[in-house]
Amino acid sequence: MPITSARNTGAHVVYAELKRQILTLELKPGERLKEPAMAAALQVSRTPLREAIRRLISEDLLEQQPTGGVVVPVLDEAVISELYEVRAAVESLMARNACVKATPEDIEDLRGILARNAALVEFADDAMQQGMALHAKIAAIAGNSWARRFHGQISSQMERYRHYTNSTQERRDQALEQHRELVDAIASGNPEAAAGMAFDHVLGARDAAVRAISGASGAAS
Repeated sequence: MPITSARNTGAHVVYAELKRQILTLELKPGERLKEPAMAAALQVSRTPLREAIRRLISEDLLEQQPTGGVVVPVLDEAVISELYEVRAAVESLMARNACVKATPEDIEDLRGILARNAALVEFADDAMQQGMALHAKIAAIAGNSWARRFHGQISSQMERYRHYTNSTQERRDQALEQHRELVDAIASGNPEAAAGMAFDHVLGARDAAVRAISGASGAAS
């Protein structure tokens, strides 16, 4: 039993580290995983590494090739559009529900996140973290467990694309203003306005990501 537990723990640690590398683009899109070198770098045996790889394949964060190799999926514009469209629908639902359930304390918390977002808007990573915190708080206020579950799954898939959604100061400023309007709508108890703003905000992020990735692809070619 202890041996199995240790193996499972090892696989979980490897899974978490590989997932981090994929989502931060440290493992590049299209890069092939080389098990011997990776096992040596992570200082683990091949068994927990393979368990972690199988789990990441099941989450579509790694891709099994017909030849048996495993690669990091490329950044695909069609996949981006599908993910953002689903996220827009879920975010819209949660914003609508948050209008009904938000307390004065919740609104104060949202405005606190906005203030931090504004203070850090010139820093891409920090601004992104505050934006994610705002959406997570709205999800918590909405309280729909299924919506939060789907939102978490989608958000995990989208981590690789977030870098592209706020890569310019113009987009970060625009996102901040949209966040302000969304919080104002929730604070005023206007579910239709909040739902529409949440939907449009996510599609705006989609468009920014597609433009950035298309530009990067064009530059690379």
